Amino acid sequence: MIKSMTGFGRSEVTDGQRRFTVEMKSVNHRYLDVSMKMPKKLNFFDATIRNLLKEYIQRGKVDVYITYEDLSEQTVSVKYHPDVAATYLQYFKEMEDAFSLKNDVSVSVLGRCPEVFSMEDVEIDEEEIWKDLESAVRKACEGFVESRIKEGANLQKDLVEKLDGMLAIVDFIEENSPKIVEEYRKKLEARVQEILGSATVDENRLLTEVTIYADKICVDEEIVRLRSHIEMVKNTILAGGSIGRKLDFIVQEMNREANTILSKTTDLELSNRGIELKTEIEKIREQIQNIE
Repeated sequence: MIKSMTGFGRSEVTDGQRRFTVEMKSVNHRYLDVSMKMPKKLNFFDATIRNLLKEYIQRGKVDVYITYEDLSEQTVSVKYHPDVAATYLQYFKEMEDAFSLKNDVSVSVLGRCPEVFSMEDVEIDEEEIWKDLESAVRKACEGFVESRIKEGANLQKDLVEKLDGMLAIVDFIEENSPKIVEEYRKKLEARVQEILGSATVDENRLLTEVTIYADKICVDEEIVRLRSHIEMVKNTILAGGSIGRKLDFIVQEMNREANTILSKTTDLELSNRGIELKTEIEKIREQIQNIE
């Protein structure tokens, strides 16, 4: 099976204390390019998540979005700083003595002084967090890969049909190319007869001219190589795997052979078939850009 580089996956994992939501989407790219957006408190897991993604993805530009909700209502804690409170009291006492003021500091007044109390995030249990986060990422990856496989199956079917159509065009060119030589021979003989009148035509000279022309327009080698490339693409697609780069190289070779065939063809109908062949190769080239 082949995989498309276009895919989407989503998962949500909740254990009662926290909820993770992971969304993934991708488009084609020459290499694996991962972009992640997630809360800062999860940045510690960045490298681990990237390594996990490589288990499921070889190529593509992948965007990953991770959201985290703490459902325990214990996301922050209040911390009392007695040293800060003692310092405030010391200064209040000095102010009382220096300015002969009544020291009416109460607990509520002292508690409102900056830094006597502070709000701090509760430390997260990294092992517990990763347990749920890994589960969410893996489930999103599984859905993501499934969507790529489904799209890849559609690509495979369409590509095989196009390749079979190309083989039919190649068969037509191979079958009709020899007819051009025979038609050229008849035209050349008629032209020479017209010029010489009743004089005898030199068969050896005529044969030489026809042979030179036949060699010039011969596409036998190109047809053999093109047919081989088409079969190789088809077999590679049916074998599946991460084949995008390999297919891209083979299609370049196919295009080169088609160009040579077209340049040698002098017949209008064969030229049209050659153009049709190049058009199909271009369609295939565009499609394989989206194969992993």
